[in-house]
Amino acid sequence: MSVTVYVPADTTARALGADRVADALRQAAAERGLDLTLIRNGSRGLFWLEPLVEVATPDGRVAYGPVTPEAVPALVEAGLFDGVQDHDLALGLTEDIPYLKNQQRLTFSRIGITDPLSLDDYTGLRGFEGLRKALTLDGQGIIDEVKASGLRGRGGAAFPTAIKWQTVHDEPPGQKYIVCNADEGDSGTFADRLVMECDPYMLIEGMTIAGLAVGATQGYIYLRSEYPLAQKIFNQALERAYAAGYLGEDILGSGKHFDLEVRLGAGAYICGEETSLLDSLEGKRGQVRAKPPLPAIQGLFGRPTVVNNVLSLAAVPFILDQGGQAYADYGLGRSRGTLAIQLAGNVKRGGLVELAFGTTLRALMEDFGGGTLSGRPLKAVQVGGPLGAYLPESQWDSPMDYEAFAAFGGVVGHGGVVMFDDSVDMGEQARFAMEFCTVESCGKCTPCRIGSVRGVEVIDRIRAGENQGANLELLSELCDTMVDGSLCAMGGMTPFPVQSVLKHFPDDLTRSRGGSPC
Repeated sequence: MSVTVYVPADTTARALGADRVADALRQAAAERGLDLTLIRNGSRGLFWLEPLVEVATPDGRVAYGPVTPEAVPALVEAGLFDGVQDHDLALGLTEDIPYLKNQQRLTFSRIGITDPLSLDDYTGLRGFEGLRKALTLDGQGIIDEVKASGLRGRGGAAFPTAIKWQTVHDEPPGQKYIVCNADEGDSGTFADRLVMECDPYMLIEGMTIAGLAVGATQGYIYLRSEYPLAQKIFNQALERAYAAGYLGEDILGSGKHFDLEVRLGAGAYICGEETSLLDSLEGKRGQVRAKPPLPAIQGLFGRPTVVNNVLSLAAVPFILDQGGQAYADYGLGRSRGTLAIQLAGNVKRGGLVELAFGTTLRALMEDFGGGTLSGRPLKAVQVGGPLGAYLPESQWDSPMDYEAFAAFGGVVGHGGVVMFDDSVDMGEQARFAMEFCTVESCGKCTPCRIGSVRGVEVIDRIRAGENQGANLELLSELCDTMVDGSLCAMGGMTPFPVQSVLKHFPDDLTRSRGGSPC
């Protein structure tokens, strides 16, 4: 008897014991004389169920989870290798799990299905079809498809991707670069990591298409050093892509040229800002550059450069394969396509949710997240990373799209959603925002470098009950100065979470602590 079993091999699943689960399954199969094919797939992004074991059956894959190594003997005895579902950990057909079934996966359609390093798996699910289409078009034709899709940057600023590409395309011929910002540092985010660990060829394909569009022959993935597994998997994928002719001097026999390599960051949050990232790539200390000139005109080594986030580039293969309009058919208003939302914090069912723009925070946190892990009422949610505002319940019914969030001072950013129950001290969260900036500021501009330090001091005085009225006024003025005077979003957005606490949770900030926090 032969059986095929899938056990995820991404960072989250491994951290939760997936490697030991895989070993236990191998041992159990050997003891029964079974011919076991064990495939280490990527995670489906249903993290509360990891390690999620799937067994291939004639009806589809049957899922079990979360599976511990200790649970394997009883699961096997109950009929796991036959896909029997009479067990507490049995979840039925994987595709029918509501959390997964109710999503609209375009970018993440393959994760959890394929062996991340198998080119056959990737091409078997329309992988590299977008690249093949791009090879039949000139650069402007590629850009026109991206323009029709309405794709905007998924890293924070939501700048239209096609405009960046058009600017670089229109620069005189010569050395141009594609740079992928994979320095995923926002709290509660992991979508970039899932792309690189679970579907790396998608990013390779997207970056290669970008290179063809603008006339760039060299690309760099700037990867955060805290992602060693992503680095290992992605470099292996690069080797295989080169060997198969999807990269190099003669892509698929077209005569077109594109090279790609990974460069590691060094743990600096500020290098998520595109100009700091470029300085770091050049071997300098990562500091924000004044703009203009824009990176699209004078970027890496002074040459025209496209800088896009992982999720922006990962959306491109679908757009070229299915057409820009097929992507634009999802979403609403100026926010087209899908958004990769990452549920984290105090959440019962944390994980990746890909949906068309327009769903509400409340639906995400309740229908997908299942509320808080603690079972206590939700009090606040932070969207868009550590520089995003803390949103009270009155704002949870707003649709998740760029313009709707901007209307009340929120940011969608990279799609991170961090939930807090009613035990959270929002005054401490405001202090954390300022303290985070003191640690992560590049130090180039005074409002960010000095303002964040003064912000921590003022918040400490307020929380100690010292002249609260005057210090609250001073904190408000300091926030305005940082927003208006900082060189980049690091200092310009640090006040957002502080201002949201001042507006929506003032009692948490002014409740006297009887002394400065340590």
